[in-house]
Amino acid sequence: MTHRSLLCFGMGFSGRVLATRLLAEGWTVHGTSRSAGGCAALAALGVTAWQFDGTTPLPPQAFDGVTHVLSSVPPGSPRSLDDDSDPVLTVHRDDLLACGAAWIGYLSTTGVYGDHQGGWVDERTPVAPNLSRSARRDRAERDWQALTPAAHIFRLAGIYGPGRNALDQVRRGGARCIIKENQWFGRIHVEDIATVVQASIARPRPGAIYNVCDDQPTPPEEPLRHAAALLGMDPPPDVPFDQAELSPMARSFYADSRRVRNDLIKQELGVQLRYPTYREGLQALLSQG
Repeated sequence: MTHRSLLCFGMGFSGRVLATRLLAEGWTVHGTSRSAGGCAALAALGVTAWQFDGTTPLPPQAFDGVTHVLSSVPPGSPRSLDDDSDPVLTVHRDDLLACGAAWIGYLSTTGVYGDHQGGWVDERTPVAPNLSRSARRDRAERDWQALTPAAHIFRLAGIYGPGRNALDQVRRGGARCIIKENQWFGRIHVEDIATVVQASIARPRPGAIYNVCDDQPTPPEEPLRHAAALLGMDPPPDVPFDQAELSPMARSFYADSRRVRNDLIKQELGVQLRYPTYREGLQALLSQG
């Protein structure tokens, strides 16, 4: 069997699911975490873990034998509040070029499309980020594409999965249905992210950009109401957006409204989503306990 080795910068919620799958297929997997505790958790999975905080380079041996690279590290250097560059590229640009990886992936966000007032977008839609964090992601996408033709960009919708979902929000209490007219959100189950990335590795197309979202964008209150019904609980109360007390970060998520098409991952990569809507995803999470 051909040697296959992944180095994943920022191996968090999504990366760990992918790592578990690849390890089961005989891959060598290296991953980074900002903390010693995070590295210990990766090591427990069988991952060779390296601590990376965006400032101190990894040792040269971290790149030995690497055939595939994935990064989910957000842009914005820890060195400076004024530096919006990608820390992985800032620290390891030359190493990434030298390792000669056959496939490189970057996990971005559908936020780069900006606000379309509920309209549909796909990969051909020009990016028009209207939030600073989305503008940084747009710049990072372009920097990864400029690094190497082997780069693949994955624009992720809101991620949910075990420990991070509407069921947990309802169970904890205090959940609210924030009602804003013509507000649409997209989402993707963490298992389906891994499926898309694996499909791209199997069918690389250098320079590709893929939207990674499920089949059904919805107003934000719908999954919460469905979660409450699954749990046999009263739905969270409705609160008009203009009356909701939200942190600046939470409020910013309502600045964009768009519906994102996912046809390309199906047509080009042959992906069949395990959880095509939040209904299947939440039902599975409920069954898992």
